[in-house]
Amino acid sequence: MRVALLVTCLGDTMFPEAPRAAVTVLERLGHEVAFPRDQTCCGQLHLNGGYRDEAVALSRRLTGIFGGFEAIVSPSSSCVGAVREMNAEIAPRVFELSEFLVEQLGVEDVGAYFPHRVTYHPTCHSLRVARVGDAPLRLLGAVRGLELAPLPEATECCGFGGMFAVKNADTSTAMVADKCRAILETGAEVCTAVDGSCLMQIGGALGRQQTGVRTMHLAEILAS
Repeated sequence: MRVALLVTCLGDTMFPEAPRAAVTVLERLGHEVAFPRDQTCCGQLHLNGGYRDEAVALSRRLTGIFGGFEAIVSPSSSCVGAVREMNAEIAPRVFELSEFLVEQLGVEDVGAYFPHRVTYHPTCHSLRVARVGDAPLRLLGAVRGLELAPLPEATECCGFGGMFAVKNADTSTAMVADKCRAILETGAEVCTAVDGSCLMQIGGALGRQQTGVRTMHLAEILAS
């Protein structure tokens, strides 16, 4: 299958290791992965800020850029959710990486080895917008050497929420503090998720507390 990679703004500027890892996993499974260089923001940032017209215009621009591909895969459930909301033409072909692997390809074991204790944070967008279900957990469960530690109150928000973290900094800080406490309770060495934005929020808080717990995108673990 010829797959196009929707890298996303955050992936491009701050976490390029996640889209690179996604390519590694897809190519390991025998798929050709293309990176359309004309891609820009999917419009989620504008949508979150209340600029819906501008968001829709950006999202619709992706139609021509990704029009010729069988599947459009992204290591970001929040961006996938935004595209699905604003671009009906390509929405049926846009997938978050884990749901693409499990639901579309029928693959759970991608040949990964990661000998560490890991906990998984199900992000708000992955749960309620992209609705990836248990695909990430099924993939993690098949990683050799990985010990999966259940996260207490897993479905609670980490407090990022795009503009929410900026406009409501005190509330956001309190929410991520709760999330970090839950992560530390698991004894995990690594916290993973399918959204770089939430990992940025959680990773920053864990780092400031000098906990020693790392954050890694799910794609990076699957590529290991």
